[in-house]
Amino acid sequence: MTVAPNSVEARDIAYHFHAYTNAKKHREVGPLVIDRGEGIHVYDVAGNRYIEAMAGLWSVAVGFNEQRLMDAATRQMQRLPFYHNFTHKSHGPLIDLAEKLVTMMPVPMSKAFFTNSGSEANDTAMKMIWYRANAMGEPQRKKIISRERAYHGVTIASGSLTGLPANHRSFDLPIAGILRTGSPHHWRDALPGESEEAFATRRAEELEELILAEGPETIAAFFGEPVMGAGGVVVPPATYWEKIQAVLRKYDILLVADEVICGFGRTGAMFGCETYGIRPDIMVMSKALSSSYLPISALVANDRVLDPIVEETDRIGTFGHGFTAGGHPVAAAVALESIRVIEEDGLVGRAARSGARLLAGLRAMSGHRLVGEVRGVGLIAAVELVTDKEAKTGLGQPGQLGGLVAGHLQQLGVITRNMGDSIAFCPPLVISENEVDELLGAFGKALDRTEADLSAA
Repeated sequence: MTVAPNSVEARDIAYHFHAYTNAKKHREVGPLVIDRGEGIHVYDVAGNRYIEAMAGLWSVAVGFNEQRLMDAATRQMQRLPFYHNFTHKSHGPLIDLAEKLVTMMPVPMSKAFFTNSGSEANDTAMKMIWYRANAMGEPQRKKIISRERAYHGVTIASGSLTGLPANHRSFDLPIAGILRTGSPHHWRDALPGESEEAFATRRAEELEELILAEGPETIAAFFGEPVMGAGGVVVPPATYWEKIQAVLRKYDILLVADEVICGFGRTGAMFGCETYGIRPDIMVMSKALSSSYLPISALVANDRVLDPIVEETDRIGTFGHGFTAGGHPVAAAVALESIRVIEEDGLVGRAARSGARLLAGLRAMSGHRLVGEVRGVGLIAAVELVTDKEAKTGLGQPGQLGGLVAGHLQQLGVITRNMGDSIAFCPPLVISENEVDELLGAFGKALDRTEADLSAA
């Protein structure tokens, strides 16, 4: 890439250290600088238009120019631009949002606690769980189970819950006390001839074996995404969550549902827990909570979790945890408006319909030489790319094939993301049927161009 001196791209290279980026390679390839957004599209500084097929980072549910959210931010900024919730203080938007979240949950919940990102919310859930164990006189009950390929964030604690090697290497993660059980990816991890239900049974048995080996009295909680996101859009097999929950109930282990990606319509229901019959003790949410117009996240917990914590705060005098901007009034006002738009515009049902069209179109490409598996639910999907369908393998380096297809998609005006050799699709919930078809057409062309590249090599 040739970068003009003093251009916006040159200044980015000079001054900006990027997330999830090869910093040395960035000096050579430079950034794609996005200038504005409209509906499901974003435009770069050169005026090129792209379908944002990842909704930014799995998160812009209502599209990139929803005026109602902008107006909500302006009104609140003019009235009360900042306040906090420390030491018995509060404010209207935080109270309204807490009430809305608690009352809309798919299972009985008690209170909401506000943070700024999914990472912080999962980190907070861990701290609450440890605090609760001490409050109950069970200081040994601190271990937490997560899964291979899970994604729960990038702080030291939540990054340890994450089950992706790139989030651990050179960071000295994970920390002690994090246990790992197998992913629910049937296509990749099942034994030859093993049905989805048999695979789910085996995963539940492996979880129970882990619990017994560690000692049930030492296990505090299990964290899980209803559908794994950054691990490759891994959709759980039939009966998986039913069997996992039975094991957790047997040993009195808390269940934390990470709804950061799944929440607010993505799976074709308001929450992924509804889609899969999950009954968690804590639900963690962010991203579509405010459509990512402003940073905000929350966890909602039930009385089983909170009652011992409340008593402990009285015993020692405080709950010594919180964030300056947790429940920020402007972010809370925008989150409330985002939820209203999702509800009033029927975006959950729209996601189910658009998602069915997207999945049908992707599955119609299953015969392509490079397509190994198509998976998804609601308006979230992934295509696993292969060069050898029987061996389920791609090119020599994992992610190389996915990178080629993602690169062609960007050239065709679609921004997506390859997680290894899986191409993810998670467009804004407002996507139309015609836009779904446009996205499918571009993906088909990207597959063909990549196949031509490989044939010519």
